[in-house]
Amino acid sequence: MFNIIEGSRILVTGGTGSLGKVLIRRLLELDIEEVTIFSRDEAKQYFMGKQLNDPRVKFRLGDIRNYRDVAEVIQRKDIVFNAAALKQVPNCEHAPFQAVQTNVIGAENIVSACSSGIHGVPEVVVGISTDKAPKPCNVMGMTKALQERIFIHGNTRRPLTRFICTRYGNVLASRGSLVPVFNQLAIEGKPLTVTSDEMTRFLMNLDEAVDLILLAVKEAQAGELFIPRVKSGRIIDIATIFAEHSQSKIEIMGVRPGEKLHEILISEEEARRTVVRDDVFIVKPDLDNFTSYRPELPAYGEKEFSSSSVVMGIDELRDRLNAERLLPGQFDFNRFN
Repeated sequence: MFNIIEGSRILVTGGTGSLGKVLIRRLLELDIEEVTIFSRDEAKQYFMGKQLNDPRVKFRLGDIRNYRDVAEVIQRKDIVFNAAALKQVPNCEHAPFQAVQTNVIGAENIVSACSSGIHGVPEVVVGISTDKAPKPCNVMGMTKALQERIFIHGNTRRPLTRFICTRYGNVLASRGSLVPVFNQLAIEGKPLTVTSDEMTRFLMNLDEAVDLILLAVKEAQAGELFIPRVKSGRIIDIATIFAEHSQSKIEIMGVRPGEKLHEILISEEEARRTVVRDDVFIVKPDLDNFTSYRPELPAYGEKEFSSSSVVMGIDELRDRLNAERLLPGQFDFNRFN
């Protein structure tokens, strides 16, 4: 529908993170004009530049919390991917206003900056969200839920830009996520800590996450939220598989502050305005006098989409981890960091 990626000037906020690196690698496989990586870490930018060695890659130091930084870097950009985030649940619980500044004020800065200059406005802005956002019970989820609403509402404030969002669950092998943590514990022979033997999480890899983001850029209508139809796994099953490949034991630690036993990608309220297309759910915007039209697609219904209802068996989970070379002895930290 929207064929705007090739030939574009692209901005990726938080582009030195695990997701940002895979997104940029995939963008460089296309015929783009340039991609600018905007982040606060000069060391990561330096090493990433050495690794990529591509004249189309530009780097800008700055902070998404600072409106002036955002307004300057967004000039002459066609597409903006917002991958900048504070995403660790415990850290956000202990520093809630830090999460607000990055996840909420950062999003507002992007929307506000989209008509700030004389060099045009972005054609599309993509907000990258999480399964913590529906029915949020922790700071990270609350701030991501607000971020979604700021971007979607941006369509009424900045009509020349198409604001869209993507939302997905646990990304296998992203920095700080379950697989790298379990791998490090296994290497050190330390216990594999599990908060609850009932806990489930949606699971997808980094390339699948990027597939969803690029699909949304090409096909999402203004205000729509794209969600993948993915399976989940039990955390205790992942720990059991890792224990099979190491000397580590499993310890049940108890649920941490802000954690849910099961995550939700679509709430009951959203289900009423969700349609299904192939492997993607599309949540239509819930704004007065603003909607998208997809009458040809079947409605999802009135039931939430929870990680408790699409759980992989341990054999399927084992096969997936093995196929993606994520088990102890296979995992290469340098692939993702």
